[in-house]
Amino acid sequence: MLYYILKYAVLGPLLRVLFRPRLEGLEHVPEDGAAIVAGNHLSFSDHFLMPVMLKRRITFLAKQEYFTGPGIKGRLTAAFFRAVGQIPVDRSGKEAGQAAIREGLGVLTKGELLGIYPEGTRSPDGKLYKGKVGVAVMAIRAGVPVIPCAMVGTFEIQPPGQALPKIKRVSIRFGEPLDFSRYEGMEGEKAVLRAVTDEIMYKVMELSGQEYVDRYAADVKAEESRRFRGIMG
Repeated sequence: MLYYILKYAVLGPLLRVLFRPRLEGLEHVPEDGAAIVAGNHLSFSDHFLMPVMLKRRITFLAKQEYFTGPGIKGRLTAAFFRAVGQIPVDRSGKEAGQAAIREGLGVLTKGELLGIYPEGTRSPDGKLYKGKVGVAVMAIRAGVPVIPCAMVGTFEIQPPGQALPKIKRVSIRFGEPLDFSRYEGMEGEKAVLRAVTDEIMYKVMELSGQEYVDRYAADVKAEESRRFRGIMG
């Protein structure tokens, strides 16, 4: 119930007024049935702007840290993500990744929309980074289409580290559904998973216009963190 109150009575109207999102390709999101919406991840604002623009409810795999933050802010953030039905994901290892896939497949089995950011984390600099293959595993195993999605302008309104977003117009673009049924039963093949994931990321890149970097964003962030500690040390 809280999900619909937030979407239609509180957050939805507010975000539409403040950011006036331009929607492109909304007709590519199916009105019913299971599907994966796979998008770029530029800003904390992405969590709110795209879901409120969709007619259907969408469940995202959200990083576990959103549910375990300290203090009042942490409790409020956790309460919000739980209220809107988002699923916490532990990103600390291979077993954690398998758990996330199981959770995602559970959403798809119920015929619902699953939202996922294949990059695994927010872009540190506005570029598009290499996708992780979990999205491919779920798409092939569940036999569902993948709708590429691009958030445009959200990095500029709220880059990582900025608490409050600037009030500026953004765009949300959906591409034509990608069908990977030709790979049925091949979700255990590493080459297939990489090919499917790269195809998804290429479509996202076309929609977003971002520069592509063939590295994982998490690795780039880790390098930057080590470099910063070296400078400060």
